[in-house]
Amino acid sequence: MDHLKENLLTIHPTAKDFHDVWKRACDTAARCIAEAKEYNKQRWEKSHMEPDFKEGDQVLVKNALEVKLTEESCRKHPVFAVSLVKPYFQTEEDKFPSRKKNPTPPEIVEVKDSLGPVKKIINARKIILSGKDQRQYLVRFKNHTADKDKWLAEDAIPDRNLHLRRFRASRRTEQSNK
Repeated sequence: MDHLKENLLTIHPTAKDFHDVWKRACDTAARCIAEAKEYNKQRWEKSHMEPDFKEGDQVLVKNALEVKLTEESCRKHPVFAVSLVKPYFQTEEDKFPSRKKNPTPPEIVEVKDSLGPVKKIINARKIILSGKDQRQYLVRFKNHTADKDKWLAEDAIPDRNLHLRRFRASRRTEQSNK
């Protein structure tokens, strides 16, 4: 009788194949997780720097938050991410609050090579000067032909508010007509 039971306890081949596939999938998943952990550990160690703050240093916090450590709030967790903290450098106004700050005079922009009053703005472009984006406008002057058109910065255009308003309005009507 024992001999018959031994033969009955064999596993069906389909179930054994499923078990083998499942085992390989689990092994692959475990290996991928271990590789991901190692990769993330290397990235963290490469880019992470311990902050050099000491107790009592003044810092700036990115988010508006106030931490009051009193006896009543000692049960709350007064810890937040160091990435939200920046060192605080005292400004001249903070050091000397009674000192009056001289207002900066308005910047005077002189138009050199002016060809007279502006007739209209024809086009706009964005260029990079000294690492900063600057918008320039192609200006046509009154009583001059197209060969005298000049690219000028916004600050260098006489009566710029009026001409820029007209230019932008003409652009909007051109786009709506398309």
